[in-house]
Amino acid sequence: MLLYDTKVAPNPRRVRIFLAEKRISVPTREIDLGKMEHKNPDYAEVNELQRTPTLVLDDGTRIAESVAICRYFEETQPEPPLFGRGAVGRALTEMWQRRMELSFLLPVAMAFRHSHPAMAAMEIPQIPQVAETSRPRVMEFLKLLDARLAETRFIAGDEYSIADITGLVAMDFMRPAKIKAPEDLKNLARWYAEVSARPSAAA
Repeated sequence: MLLYDTKVAPNPRRVRIFLAEKRISVPTREIDLGKMEHKNPDYAEVNELQRTPTLVLDDGTRIAESVAICRYFEETQPEPPLFGRGAVGRALTEMWQRRMELSFLLPVAMAFRHSHPAMAAMEIPQIPQVAETSRPRVMEFLKLLDARLAETRFIAGDEYSIADITGLVAMDFMRPAKIKAPEDLKNLARWYAEVSARPSAAA
């Protein structure tokens, strides 16, 4: 088994945090995006979309996409459950995980990719208007998230889940995207402090 990883990218970090929570150790190989190693023909054979992360199983099966990789490890090692417990718990976790991806992490990523000079060689063309329209969307979602966290300890409920992992990664990715969370979102701040303090956050 081998996990193709990128230390500075948000999506591989989601997998590393997930594995740390599960206490699973997997051999990794670093793909340096800055050196365009994801465009090398050898890696294109591993992942035709030329993105990280990618998990290669012992039988050669290749699993790409962060959540798909996490689901594989959830099935192979169910405890602690990070996709929810029971039908309702799993459905709510899926709902909030989806929201974290589409309404939070994605617009943060678009703000970064279309504004940061380091992305000029990868995001062709960079469109400043995409960054400009993405930032307000993040701010609106943070207000919704703050209201949600007034009701629950974690995003999907009372237990830490993959939705919190995606949320944490998105929050940290706001810094290079030059987005600052409003200081009056106290529930968001309480949640962020708690999830950031977990040992897995350093993965």
